[in-house]
Amino acid sequence: MVQSYLRHGPTQAFGLVCSSSSNSVFDGKLAYVPALEDVLVWDVKKGRMLAMWHETGHRAEVTCIQRSPQSQVFAVGYADGSIRLWNAASESVITTFNGHKKAITSLAFDEPGTRLASGSQDTDLTIWDVVGETGLYRLRGHRDQITSIRFLPSSRDLPSTSTSTNPGYLLTSGKDTFVKLWDLSTQHCVQTIVAHRSEVWSLDMNREQDLFFTGSGEGEVKAWRIDADILSTGLKETETGEVAQFIHLVASLPLASRHRVSQISFHPTQAYVSVQSHDRSVEIFRIRTKEEIRKKQARRKKRAQEKKKQGKAAAEEQAEEDEPEITLVDMFTPHLVVRASGKIRSFDYGSDDKNAKPGIQLFVALNTNTVEVYNVPPPTKSKEDAPEATRSFSVDLPGHRTDVRSLCLSSDDQILASASNGSLKIWNMKTTSCIRTMDCGYAVCSTFLPGDKHVAIGTKSGEILIYDIASSTLIDTIQAHTATVWSIQVRPDERGMVSGSADKDVKFWDFEQKDAAGDGVQSGRLITLVHMRTLKMTDEVLSVRYSPNVKLLAVALLDSTVKVFYQDTLKFFLSLYGHKLPVLAMDISHDSKLIVTCSADKNVKIWGLDFGDCHKSIFAHEESVMQVAFEKGSHYFWTAGKDKMLKYWDGDKFEGIQKLDGHHGEIWALAVSNHGNFVVTGSQDKSIRIYEKLDEPLFLEEERERELEQIYEAGIADAMNREDAPIGSGVEDGLTPSTTQAEVTAVSKQTTETLMAGERIIEALELADTERATFRGYEEAMAKLSEDDPMRLQPPARNPVLAAYDLEPEAYVLRIVEKVQSATLHDALLVLPFGKIVSLMYYLTAWAQKGWNIPLVSRIMFFVLKVHHHQIVANRIMRTTLIPLRRHLRAALQSQKEMMGYNLAALQYMKRRNEAERTAQFYEEEDWDEDKVRARIAEGKKRKRVTIKA
Repeated sequence: MVQSYLRHGPTQAFGLVCSSSSNSVFDGKLAYVPALEDVLVWDVKKGRMLAMWHETGHRAEVTCIQRSPQSQVFAVGYADGSIRLWNAASESVITTFNGHKKAITSLAFDEPGTRLASGSQDTDLTIWDVVGETGLYRLRGHRDQITSIRFLPSSRDLPSTSTSTNPGYLLTSGKDTFVKLWDLSTQHCVQTIVAHRSEVWSLDMNREQDLFFTGSGEGEVKAWRIDADILSTGLKETETGEVAQFIHLVASLPLASRHRVSQISFHPTQAYVSVQSHDRSVEIFRIRTKEEIRKKQARRKKRAQEKKKQGKAAAEEQAEEDEPEITLVDMFTPHLVVRASGKIRSFDYGSDDKNAKPGIQLFVALNTNTVEVYNVPPPTKSKEDAPEATRSFSVDLPGHRTDVRSLCLSSDDQILASASNGSLKIWNMKTTSCIRTMDCGYAVCSTFLPGDKHVAIGTKSGEILIYDIASSTLIDTIQAHTATVWSIQVRPDERGMVSGSADKDVKFWDFEQKDAAGDGVQSGRLITLVHMRTLKMTDEVLSVRYSPNVKLLAVALLDSTVKVFYQDTLKFFLSLYGHKLPVLAMDISHDSKLIVTCSADKNVKIWGLDFGDCHKSIFAHEESVMQVAFEKGSHYFWTAGKDKMLKYWDGDKFEGIQKLDGHHGEIWALAVSNHGNFVVTGSQDKSIRIYEKLDEPLFLEEERERELEQIYEAGIADAMNREDAPIGSGVEDGLTPSTTQAEVTAVSKQTTETLMAGERIIEALELADTERATFRGYEEAMAKLSEDDPMRLQPPARNPVLAAYDLEPEAYVLRIVEKVQSATLHDALLVLPFGKIVSLMYYLTAWAQKGWNIPLVSRIMFFVLKVHHHQIVANRIMRTTLIPLRRHLRAALQSQKEMMGYNLAALQYMKRRNEAERTAQFYEEEDWDEDKVRARIAEGKKRKRVTIKA
């Protein structure tokens, strides 16, 4: 009988407020922040998480978030190059766009929110049609990662007959020091500026869209003016024969610091611009009006004249102009600096709330897993009390500021303690909410003490700290060692504990009960430690472990060996040597027969505790193995490594059972449930994850096959996405150099989903073709016989699939094609061989004739003709299919066009009628002339509250 195991699956990820992989978005009340592969929605005022946008099975990190002008839609870019459009109300994915090879670095919507531009680390710029859910085209020209994108509306008034469907311009900046202006109607770059000497990290445009700022890696901010007249006329030559420039440099803005300018942002409605160039602060500039600048210049002039009168001014005073020129530096005046409590990842403005205090809200997402909201007051008249930003809200309790270094579970698996540099947090395992937070030093190891009311922490400074959970207070600090306490463990008989440290000592402690002091917040009996004896070692101690039968004690040393002693007499028993680098953790099985050790040499070794023989050495992880733990009551064990993987092993058969990914940083901590039904991991990415045992059985052969299939499928998709240079071109690895690529190309990327969709279409075509051939043969045979011929037979049985759905072959193929997502349809059609394209043409004709889903038919038709043009033209058989297809499709499209025209005319009629009624109403209310009325309608009349008397 083949042995089966139970599968484990990820169920929860918590401990995250906001990760530093992406920017965040704030709307005045809710913050939309990245949390590794998810997006969290926080109510910052209440500090409560309202939603988590999670797509099952998707593991790539969020790298960019952008809100659409249609306020409920968000575009989220991921590290694998995919973009998902999320609906905030339903918390579901509207569509997925796949077109980039590397992480998405910037996203931008145009004004109506119908087009989305995405920039990536693969240097491509892609324009997507949000409504049609397809990629329009890909623009190439940048030599390095694209850092910012902005749409510029084109002021061209195109006639209604114009074929240009998407006028407008696009402004992009990149790490290649360039700022590029793209004309979207011709799909080409019309101006390239070498903006800075180093990378351009940020770009933003003012509300009037005639001025934009760029920020560089050297802390320099430059302002550029956009020439609206040239923008409206397009590329034209001047009288001298040169091409007119769209963008001109205006000036540089002086900043307080010379760090990298990582974000520049203009306030959407008020006259502020903010620049983040220092790690922990955001500089806010106020944009002055022309009147303010004139007043200030007049004041300066007056002051200069007064000085002159007093004789302090220099004799050769230069004659001042009557109207000094307004410079850019005069327009932008430093307002104040917002200093956050940690490194800033990104900032955003809150929307203007009528009821809120004057000033603006500034939302700041920090690298330390925190978000903060600051209130920025408006400028004051007096010079004495300079305005200062005040922190109004902060969300930081539901997560650690630094890496999670240690985890431990209470004996009933109800409570989890997690420790990091600076804080110890207690979590409820059912609700995964943080119920206690206590300050501590740099925690390295932790354990619950008997009774589950206290937690002991070993720190880097050599102290053991004991906390009371109920009152969340530190009740005892024991200066146990002179160097880092690497390991502590409670003795299995629960009467004492052992600690091992880098000062080469192993110390044994007994628990002692003491009464709480009368004036303290604690009540009942408190536990304290009494030092009993010390075992001196030859090298630093990295881990200590008791055997569950309390007979042996294992000590792992820095010299890569593990020494085993008798627990009662501390006599030496065994030395386990074989690891090439130090053993970082170890565990002993429930029956005290096996000890498993994991080391920085990436290996896990399983030893027998009777003779100290090595049963097996397994190459377990790609990096150092940080933690190992046996599952309670079995010889199965878990290992966690710096390669971000958690693995499950069989200690008797020395087989890997399951690999679990999920973390985006090195896994430091591991805790296995005392009942063996789940495992918890803590990582450098500040998240804590739970993997639960499911009821689903797992067979090793099937699991290996599944892993190989995944590698194979990923390999196929990668091979199809390679853009190979022609053979004999002498290019290394056969990859095309970026310089020879076309500036504008189609958007396509093969993924496992598109390959499977293509295969489903092929299967449907084969099934339908077979069915049609069978019935055609039957009909031909019957046509030769007369009506009353005894040889007439029953019609053949229908295909069971078609019979089950009760569909004709044509309808079945349409059903399958309609199920393919709009965004992946083109890539799926590329999978079809030409033979299948010929049979698909027949079905397209049938659908056009019956008027089924004409938009889809047209889309497939045009794409297929474009891709397979040469073969279709060279093939005479295709004429018989193409001529009826053209006839049917034209008729169907004509009827659709007529219907749309009729509907448009009706809507315009209703709009005119509505306007006429409103105008008439105004005439009756107020004795105005028509112009006044039209002006008032344009403004939009505010409704008055009327009290109706009975």
